Amino acid sequence: MVLVCFIWGLQQIVLKVVAADIAPIMQIALRSAGAAALVAALMWRRGERFDWSAWRPGLVVAILFALEFVGVGQALLHTSASHTVVFLYTAPIFAALGLHWKLPAERLNTLQWCGIALAFAGVVTAFMGHDAQPASGPASTSLYGDFLALLGAVAWGATTVVIRTTRLSRATPTQTLLYQLLGAAVFLLPVAAWTGRFAVHITPAVVASLLFHTVVVSFVSFLAWFWLLRNYLASRLGVFSFLTPLFGVLLGVLLLDEPMALRFALGAVLVLAGIVVVSTHALLLGLLTRK
Repeated sequence: MVLVCFIWGLQQIVLKVVAADIAPIMQIALRSAGAAALVAALMWRRGERFDWSAWRPGLVVAILFALEFVGVGQALLHTSASHTVVFLYTAPIFAALGLHWKLPAERLNTLQWCGIALAFAGVVTAFMGHDAQPASGPASTSLYGDFLALLGAVAWGATTVVIRTTRLSRATPTQTLLYQLLGAAVFLLPVAAWTGRFAVHITPAVVASLLFHTVVVSFVSFLAWFWLLRNYLASRLGVFSFLTPLFGVLLGVLLLDEPMALRFALGAVLVLAGIVVVSTHALLLGLLTRK
């Protein structure tokens, strides 16, 4: 799980490194197409049939997944990778709010509401003191870029709600992943062309990045995540998931020389604390009530 979190934290850094030769949104579209082909091949190898009966929620999930990465891809052009990963990983907060509204069994308790309040305070703190204009340098940040990353988190949270509350909750993990990957490939390529981000300058770094994102991030790490969910308690895995934005921030500072403002660092700590409380409330309640 630590390795999976490290990979997820690294992906925004790698997207940022080669952004001058291939726009993040274009790279996400290409990696999704490649990973979709790998998932389809895996399903064929297993003899797993694709169930078209869930195509309506599948289409919704595909669009939401694409919108998530529209936000991420554009955010990386206007803010730092460390800012992008922190705001993107507020998604569990939005998922918890959506499930609270849709599923009686997922009603938020007092401890979780406290976690949401912590995360919200962290977002506000991190946003304060920003220049509202888009950033101009590779390590600079802007309110606009941070806001786009937050919109990506909203789309990700909505994706989780749709998967949990529709027929996709009974679909296999590979089928659900295939819907998302196909959606990103089909919808992001036209967006890349429309926004002028379609050009690709082939370099060794670009090829390495595409291979990393296609095989390691979008195929291996997601399958590893599904395997972990089948074999370990989700509440315990949730404790580790907060490592992803931590890795993203640290790698951004170390590898990209991104600035780390005190206000953003404080906001990030509050956000991460809120995510841990919301995602692992059952485990925390057990620790608090243990005699």
